[in-house]
Amino acid sequence: MSATKVLVLNGPNLSRLDLREKSYYGDISYSDIETICLVGAKEFGFEVEIKQSNDESELIGWLHGAADSKTPVIFNPAAFTHYSYAIRDAVVMLKAPCIEVHLSNPLSREEFRHTSVISGVVQGSIAGFGLDSYRLAFAAMSKLVK
Repeated sequence: MSATKVLVLNGPNLSRLDLREKSYYGDISYSDIETICLVGAKEFGFEVEIKQSNDESELIGWLHGAADSKTPVIFNPAAFTHYSYAIRDAVVMLKAPCIEVHLSNPLSREEFRHTSVISGVVQGSIAGFGLDSYRLAFAAMSKLVK
C-alpha cells in the first residue's frame, strides 16, 4: 500500500522569508520550510508535494486539484488568510482534511492579522511555532487520515 500524499501549499511572500521581519520569522528561509516538510512527511509516513505561489488564482487551482483528487492539504495562506474569500471557498470544496499553519502567531501581530477567513473551514489551525508549525501539522494530519 502506498503512502498517503499530502499537499503543502504556501502563500505569498513565504519564498522571501530571508528578507522578512526577523522578529517574527527569525533566520529561516523558504528552503527551511521545504526541509521541515520533507522530514515531517517522512516521520509520519506521508508522500509530500510542496508548492508556493504569490498568485491567488494559482493557489485556488491547486486547491481545486486537491479537492478533485481528495488529497489532504497543509496550508499556509500567508496574507490571503485575512481576506481571500475566494481561497476560503476553494478550501470548502476539499474532500480531505485541511490544516491551516502559520509560522508566527497572527494574534500577536497587527490587528488586521487577527482575522482568518480560513480557520472556520479547516479541521484545525497551528500557529506561532515557527517551522515546528509544519511538523505539528503533519502529526495532526496523521491522526486525521490514518
